Amino acid sequence: MQISQIRIGTRGSRLAIIQAQEVKSRLLTTLDIDPAQIDIVTIVTSGDRFKDRNLSEIGGKGLFTKEIEEALESKTIDLAVHSMKDLPAYLPDGLVIAGLLPREDPRDAFVSQVAQCVDDLPLGARIGSSSVRRIAQIKRRRTDLVFTGFRGNVDTRLKKLKAGEVEATLLACAGLNRLGLQGEITSAIEVEDMLPALGQGAIGVEMRVDNHLLRDVTNNMNDEATAIAIACERAFLQELDGSCKTPIAGHAHLSEGRLYFHGETLTPDGSQVFTAAREGLPAEAEAMGKDAGTEVKRKGGHIVF
Repeated sequence: MQISQIRIGTRGSRLAIIQAQEVKSRLLTTLDIDPAQIDIVTIVTSGDRFKDRNLSEIGGKGLFTKEIEEALESKTIDLAVHSMKDLPAYLPDGLVIAGLLPREDPRDAFVSQVAQCVDDLPLGARIGSSSVRRIAQIKRRRTDLVFTGFRGNVDTRLKKLKAGEVEATLLACAGLNRLGLQGEITSAIEVEDMLPALGQGAIGVEMRVDNHLLRDVTNNMNDEATAIAIACERAFLQELDGSCKTPIAGHAHLSEGRLYFHGETLTPDGSQVFTAAREGLPAEAEAMGKDAGTEVKRKGGHIVF
């Protein structure tokens, strides 16, 4: 059966559009169709509408995906492009992540005009962030810092920083790289020093399970190393049933044929952290993530969850 039109759903931010365009570009290298046959459809999500409130107060990660997934289910769009860190632990029935693009830099970026890293910030400095994970991780290192809620797209947050509303902020290196804003990164925080959000840096292509026409196409753009790492990380997330209300972090990576994973949860004030680490074969990715989640839950579930 010939493909006549593909509609790609995405959020409307500049970064989201760039990610959708990357997926479109990869589709065009696979399919013999005119670029005009692939439309990018922007969808306003609840997370985009309620910019004046923290995600943890109004429902968590699903706020950035709910309306897009509803468009998939209603067949208004054929594919959805997501930052994997925005996806809830479980997808709606009938939907699947059918392709993962090669992962960008998963690290967090420290951005400041007054310091080179978190430890160099002056006493009582203000950090702009609405991420419960980042706040808990930074509080664990510096109890004196003051946190200010920061929502909005990357450009908005950088503008607030440069206007002097805060002394520093934290963003994803991946997003800054994709936007061509590498020069804004004061320093990248190594994964060993601060575990990133699960799925950070990865772009996922979601579709209906019954869309057999596009399934082979999306499978062809799937990056195996990224898929293995994300399978492990999401298994960890699912075992903990994590959301934006819980400080959860983790990172998996392949090295010389082995898969390595470190994960953690923290109390919101950063005073306690519960960690787990695993090493195994790529085929064991999901089992590793699940087992690590079980260990973390056993250590601190009664406190964090």
